[in-house]
Amino acid sequence: MHKAELIDAVAFKAAVGKKDAEAVIDALESVIIDKLKQGQEVTLTGFGTFMAKERSARFGVNPRNPKERIEIPHVVVPKFKAGKTLKDSLKK
Repeated sequence: MHKAELIDAVAFKAAVGKKDAEAVIDALESVIIDKLKQGQEVTLTGFGTFMAKERSARFGVNPRNPKERIEIPHVVVPKFKAGKTLKDSLKK
């Protein structure tokens, strides 16, 4: 499902216009990104938790030249941990 399809589905489920659904999805996306940049977690009870995790610098192997080792820099990556309701709904 792409963003346009998600907007259509949300608009249908919430019985609102596509413009309103798009505004809500864009706002949700923006808030989650802003909070993750601040180092905070965003929890949607039952659905899951969005968080930012640090991946420390490490050494790896250059795929073009396996004998050459390269340094992979420190990076912050997004993570998602599914909530109980989401997990249970997929089990059935």
